[in-house]
Amino acid sequence: MTAMQISGREVHFNQKGHLASFTDWDDDLARALAADEGLSLTDCHWTVIQFLREYYAFHQIPPSPKVMIRSIGHEVSMHSPCARRNLESLFPDGGCKQACRIAGLPDFYYHAS
Repeated sequence: MTAMQISGREVHFNQKGHLASFTDWDDDLARALAADEGLSLTDCHWTVIQFLREYYAFHQIPPSPKVMIRSIGHEVSMHSPCARRNLESLFPDGGCKQACRIAGLPDFYYHAS
């Protein structure tokens, strides 16, 4: 486990870079994690991040890309049907995996479906 100072507080991560505690997450942490990965968060990013957090809080597992596209695809890609590539273009360093890290979801076995 590693720790980082972010926004004046110590935050713990596992060896894969996932937040150790789901409840430690906040918007400032998301911005810092995104910046560290070369991303500037847009409204579309925040739509995905908030969906991931709400879904995980309720189901205790992350949603599949298909579930995300069905649920929020119209908000991510307003001018054409949303596809997995839309999500991957928002989070180019791992698509859903990168989005889940920034959203503060714990480490999990991810199976693309």
